[in-house]
Amino acid sequence: MERGLILLVAALMVYVAPGVQGTFSFANNTEQVNITMAGCGVTKLCVETPLNCDPTGNNSCLFVSVVASKSVAPTDLSFELRGDSTGYIAVGLTAKPSEATTMLFICAPDGQNRTFLFQTMQRNNTDALLTPTEMNVTNIQGTVTGNVIQCKFTVPNMNATTYSILLGTGHFDGKTFGHFNISLDSGALNLTNPVRNTADPHSTATTHSGSTTTTDPHSTATTHAGNSGAVHALDVLLLLSVVALSMLGA
Repeated sequence: MERGLILLVAALMVYVAPGVQGTFSFANNTEQVNITMAGCGVTKLCVETPLNCDPTGNNSCLFVSVVASKSVAPTDLSFELRGDSTGYIAVGLTAKPSEATTMLFICAPDGQNRTFLFQTMQRNNTDALLTPTEMNVTNIQGTVTGNVIQCKFTVPNMNATTYSILLGTGHFDGKTFGHFNISLDSGALNLTNPVRNTADPHSTATTHSGSTTTTDPHSTATTHAGNSGAVHALDVLLLLSVVALSMLGA
């Protein structure tokens, strides 16, 4: 009975590691991790799926936020990752999602005890093969409550800050990490800017050479800048017609 209570408490708590590389399993936990949307778009860049889901109240919400220690590289990138999975959740950083590799940061429960595990992997973007790799990661914290996994970590001294963020989940049997199933590809983002600034997958704005069409998802108004010259010419013709008719009437 006493052993069962210890395992239950461990499953709801978190371990803090000052700095690690590679794979670590954590069980001696000290505090709860609670990830929220507070600061999104102001102090931290946030990406989530489904769109605008709330990580504090929706178990299907896969959410990550990024805070940069400074606006230029090299910089420390602090992440908060939250998702619902019976296996693992992960966030990946890649320059080219269709080629090269992805730095993958995995948070998962460690086996049947539901304690916390953190793993760094490299994903081959061509064949999706996952390979354990050593990456410097600090300030790791994690919580597993049921199927909800929450974790925080910092990747220091990043020499690049523009990446596509990949969010996804995968199977984990306590020993082997299965295929990384991508739920969202953010497109290229400047991670030092808390505002989604490039290639936003939720944006419907489209720019064309010679004219600009902007569509607000909350509005049906559409503006075509390329047709403004024709509109002004028609207005001038109508004005001249009115003036001519007035002079004839006089």
